[in-house]
Amino acid sequence: MSQPRMIMADPAWRPSPKARLLWTVQAALAWTIPFAAQIVWAVVDATGRGWQLGVLLVTLAAAAVTIGIVPWWRYAVHRWEVTDEAVYTRVGWLSQQYRVAPISRVQTVDTERGPLERLLGLATVTVTTASSAGAVRISALDLAVAEVTVTRLTRIAAQHRGDAT
Repeated sequence: MSQPRMIMADPAWRPSPKARLLWTVQAALAWTIPFAAQIVWAVVDATGRGWQLGVLLVTLAAAAVTIGIVPWWRYAVHRWEVTDEAVYTRVGWLSQQYRVAPISRVQTVDTERGPLERLLGLATVTVTTASSAGAVRISALDLAVAEVTVTRLTRIAAQHRGDAT
């Protein structure tokens, strides 16, 4: 006898619309090292111009995809939701991951803000649970939304005094 298949509904909320800009800038910054290495290679080795041009074209194509397309795709995919029972996330762009963290398993709730996030008024909420899969991260939230989410999660978790181990 087979068990009925349970279908998980998608989490309801998206990250901030500014997430696309954050992810675009992060991707562009990540490509500075490969482009700098190619410039050094071109200066040091003047004999490999054909190879250098080929590598540059491949690098430009890969950079165009990760800078111009991936942030928009990530924004279309990323979702999160907090209920009285659990924290739900869906993340990824090529490979997608769904996570459900029961409130009774929540150990800590933290807010993180890197330099780009601070510049854009964004924050990441990290929910640490008693799970071998690690913490649940809700990225690129507007700061006010992140603060309300942390307050709400703290309040809900305090009401569910489970073992959280």
